[in-house]
Order: sequence, then structure tokens, then C-alpha cells
Amino acid sequence: MTSRSERRPPRRAVAASARTRQPTEVRRRLIVEAAVPLIAERGTKAVGVREVAAAAGVSVGTVTYHFESVQEVLSEAMVLHIERYYAALSDAAGQATSGAEGLRLLIDALFTEDTDRHWRMWFDYWNAGERDQAFARGQAERYENWHGEIQALVERGRTEGEFHCDDPADFALRFSALADGLALRRLRQVPALSVADARRHLRRFVDAELRAELGG
Repeated sequence: MTSRSERRPPRRAVAASARTRQPTEVRRRLIVEAAVPLIAERGTKAVGVREVAAAAGVSVGTVTYHFESVQEVLSEAMVLHIERYYAALSDAAGQATSGAEGLRLLIDALFTEDTDRHWRMWFDYWNAGERDQAFARGQAERYENWHGEIQALVERGRTEGEFHCDDPADFALRFSALADGLALRRLRQVPALSVADARRHLRRFVDAELRAELGG
């Protein structure tokens, strides 16, 4: 009579690389994801390895095992957030039925009650560029892409007869500079600036520069 153990197929050994690769990637991602809201709420200078570990539900040792420093965690978290944020803006603009609608969507998306968190992280990212060349290069690339998105919408609106603009690239630079300035004023609230007023200032700028009528 055959025993139960004899009827079972033998277990195959799993290579060490196969056992550890996915958990490591998952753990790193979990830790980085947990760091995003911490940075948005407190800023990078107020977040340490203990806070990141607690938010991720792991030990401090787990964080230090997967990352060389807490700065590495915070750097990856900021980049992750910023890439997601601007990807969502690009998707919204890409689905617009016209250049004018695309700019309206961008303005509305740039300033909401939830985007204060984004702007706080963006300015932390900006300041980090003064200390870290990798941040500086990443920010320069992000601005180049962002200016390209705005320029493309203006060129589209010009082709469709909605906009009048001799230099869409120059307009894109000034539009983004105004958005940054309004965002900083929004965070500092000196003097106070509401979401509605931030949007209104950007729309008036577009109306005046492009001889358009975005409304608001």
C-alpha cells in the first residue's frame, strides 16, 4: 500500500533570485508610496526614517535595508508624485476637443483644494535642485516637457482660429512662470489667494495674451 507522502509529487526548489526579486521591488514601492503623503503634508525636512517606516507599516531596519538613506526614499517619492501629477494633466489636455478647452482644463487642474499638496512638494523639489544635480536635471526636463504641453495647446488653438499668438514658446514660459508665482502665493497666503482667484488670474492672462475668451 502506497503511503500518503509517497503519493505527493516532490517539491521543486525555488531559486534564490526568484524568491527575493519581487518582494524587494514590492517593499521598495510600498515604502516610496507611503512617503508621498508625508512629504506633501510636512515637507522633506520634517520627514525622517522613523516616520517613513511607520507610514509604510515596516521596521526602520526594512527601510534602511532597501534604501541607502531616507533622502533616497524622499527623492523617489517626490519624483513619483510629480510624474503622476503631470501625466494626469497631459492626459486631460490630450482629450480636449480644442486648444482653448485644453488650456481651460489645465488651469482648472492646476488650482484645486487638493493641489496645495502638489505645490508644496513641487517647491521642495525645486529647492532640492540647488543641492542635488540629479534633481536639477529632472526639474529642467520636467519644465521642458511642461512648456511643450502648453505650447502645443497654443499652436493647436492658433491653427483652429481661437488664439492669436506670434510666439507660442514664449507664451508657454510666461504662463508657467505665472502659475508658479500664483502657487507660491497660494501656499503662503500673504496676501490670501483663493483657488477661484488663482484660476481667474490665469484665465485673464490667457485672454489678454491670446486674444481669447476662456471665461471665468
